[in-house]
Amino acid sequence: MNQYKHYAKKPKLEITKDILTWIAVAGLITIAATSPYFGTNLIRAFQRRKRYGKKKVYDTFSRLRREGYLKVEKHNHQIYISLTKEGRKKAGRFQVNGLKIEKPKHWDGLWRIIIFDIIQPQRIKREALRGFLRRLELYPLQKSVWVHPYNCKDEIKLLRDFFGLGENELRIIVAKDIGNDQAIKKYFKL
Repeated sequence: MNQYKHYAKKPKLEITKDILTWIAVAGLITIAATSPYFGTNLIRAFQRRKRYGKKKVYDTFSRLRREGYLKVEKHNHQIYISLTKEGRKKAGRFQVNGLKIEKPKHWDGLWRIIIFDIIQPQRIKREALRGFLRRLELYPLQKSVWVHPYNCKDEIKLLRDFFGLGENELRIIVAKDIGNDQAIKKYFKL
């Protein structure tokens, strides 16, 4: 029975992820509310885009609004839909969980060195960041120094934003030579 509950909830999570990501990417959505069908039209547009059932999309929008992830405001015959602070956090989690560093056809010969210095009271953040770097398949040179051969600037910036770190706490350096790199090249199959 439990396995069926898991499958029943999966589409709802996917719709939630897509709605939050869609609004996060679009920023603030403005809808002309001169028509009484503006909400229906919004749901139809999203439904066509992702091919979800109308009721599921409507229910998900309503639930996200009720739970405080979406803010809907009316001003001068316009409807503004945006993510709340909690909605941005939830959308950020979805983005971070889906991170992947793309591998180009040819390596440019440059190393991306990721260094971080996160203070001791925030060690949970530090360990979580290490987990994400491991999941992105970076190579650990030291506990706070990781290496990757491909461009990962956007992914590191997203992690920096997600963890609320400054550039002095999480930095990326591009270098041509890092010394003895045979084990690292073997790890990345270069």
